[in-house]
Amino acid sequence: MHTYHTPLDLVRDRSPERPVALARPDAVATAARWFQDRFKGDVFYAVKANPSPWVIETLAANGVMSFDVASIPEIELVVRHAPGARMAFMHPVKSRSAIRSAYFDHGVTAFALDTHEELAKILDSTDGAADLTLIVRLAVSAEGAAYSLSGKFGVESHEASSLLLAARQATQGRMGVSFHVGSQCMRPTAFQAAMAQASRAIVRAGVMVDIVDVGGGFPSVYPGMMPPEMADYIDSIDRGFAEMMVHEDTELWCEPGRALVAEASSILTKVELKKGDALYLNDGSYGSLFDAAHTKWPFPVKLFRNDGGVATEVDGNLKPFRFYGPTCDSLDHMPGPFWLPEDVREGDYVEIGMLGAYGVAMNTRFNGFGDAETVEVSDAPMASMFGLAGRAIRLPREQQEEERKVVRFSRPKGRAGKSRRKR
Repeated sequence: MHTYHTPLDLVRDRSPERPVALARPDAVATAARWFQDRFKGDVFYAVKANPSPWVIETLAANGVMSFDVASIPEIELVVRHAPGARMAFMHPVKSRSAIRSAYFDHGVTAFALDTHEELAKILDSTDGAADLTLIVRLAVSAEGAAYSLSGKFGVESHEASSLLLAARQATQGRMGVSFHVGSQCMRPTAFQAAMAQASRAIVRAGVMVDIVDVGGGFPSVYPGMMPPEMADYIDSIDRGFAEMMVHEDTELWCEPGRALVAEASSILTKVELKKGDALYLNDGSYGSLFDAAHTKWPFPVKLFRNDGGVATEVDGNLKPFRFYGPTCDSLDHMPGPFWLPEDVREGDYVEIGMLGAYGVAMNTRFNGFGDAETVEVSDAPMASMFGLAGRAIRLPREQQEEERKVVRFSRPKGRAGKSRRKR
């Protein structure tokens, strides 16, 4: 990758015609070290959040050598860029050929499931292997999450006992439980509540588990979404684990995706047309802006201009804009509001920040668009949960009234003691 100090240096150097993903490996490294220092268990990166090779390599170089994978291509990606890494196949529904290839070709022994049918499929596809780690995914409450992930996967409480018992009896290896409190979880105590649900399920089933996997859901900072401190989430997990009915050697896992990479990338887009309060960009919902379109998140933005060979970051009076992407589909619309200088014009560049998670990962080639190059930059992200920049995204004065409407979640009281197991 070519390296620039800031996005402005890129604009000054060559005024790119196609979207550019701006990679910040230092942000990945910082987040990786933070989780390893503070989470009292094993950190599995959820590859789906950002499968870029530079992300996998940076995580491996900074000690994260465990990966949550959901497909054979993700497994092959990890094998190429983090040789020797440990992988857990955490998609609860897998094809028989994928299970066979993961186990026999790549040495993956950990598999998630949430039905008796999937359990039977795993056992059959691995020829009843004795070294399996079977992780039963439980359905838990997703209250406090921006995305609820409880509808598609997870065995309900009234069916969990029989599945837990069957998984325990099916393997001579290890068995555990997992859950997901929902993406961009804004309430730290959701983890403790989910762990209490999991503990009750374990007790009802009368089994002992070797692993408790608290999944993902760790948040990042976006306009209008200011999470509690990340340490509060770790404290909640510590408390929840200390209260669970598990034995002293039970392992604790987590699967952060967004929290490890959200700060680590942004997208530099070009304004192709200004029409009133609408800006038509060369990237959109079929490219890196899926969340901006389909969940209507108003990501932070900056404006750059190359005027007669003089590149500047543009300030001035701000007004709200909406974005349209380059395709011919009217769904390619990002309502925002995105607050930019009111004199924005064709040929300007808009940097859209905090897109390291579910940005380039969602890219398609619809209508022939979406082909973004990647360069490395060394400036700080627009916001950070880990001290790389001012934590809060400063909102324009005009947006302050909207910010007051955002529900603020209180932090849990008190601090947890150490959990029973450390790495």
